[in-house]
Amino acid sequence: MTSLHLYDVIRRPIVSEKTNLLSENNQYVFEVATGANKVQIKEAVSAIFGVSVVKVNTMVMPYKRGRRGRKFYRRTQQWKKAVVTLAEGDKIDLFEV
Repeated sequence: MTSLHLYDVIRRPIVSEKTNLLSENNQYVFEVATGANKVQIKEAVSAIFGVSVVKVNTMVMPYKRGRRGRKFYRRTQQWKKAVVTLAEGDKIDLFEV
């Protein structure tokens, strides 16, 4: 297992219409390092934002494929997404607009 710094685990927040709807249920979405596990993500979010994390769901988003003529190529890279559920009453002000 690799040792990642707290700020290396979380790459960026994902802000979209769907994630705004999830934030009403105390769920926030982040792009995380591909080598990070759920325990590292939980520790990073709780340390950086000062909240208590209840649950972490992770998923690997596949690369998107493009096409030029008969040849296929990768338009985007594969990346890992984490949906973090916070305890009742906690919130991350970064997502509040």
